[in-house]
Amino acid sequence: MSRRHSPDPSPDPARFPSRAAASPPLPDPGAKRREIAMFLVLAVVIWPILSVTVVGGYGFLVWMSQLIMGPPGPPPV
Repeated sequence: MSRRHSPDPSPDPARFPSRAAASPPLPDPGAKRREIAMFLVLAVVIWPILSVTVVGGYGFLVWMSQLIMGPPGPPPV
């Protein structure tokens, strides 16, 4: 006696309720475009501004510390 399988691979929700609830959602058609747009905003706008701010802040910190403590090097003789 052979068992015949239905061509539909989805589980029977009456027998496997957790599997039916865990099925992946349908893909959003605009998700790929939004993801590319967000990447471009991050790569072209946010990261350059953030890197200039960090480097400028470090330079300002070094400049202010040299105004207070003097320039680096051996002490004057």
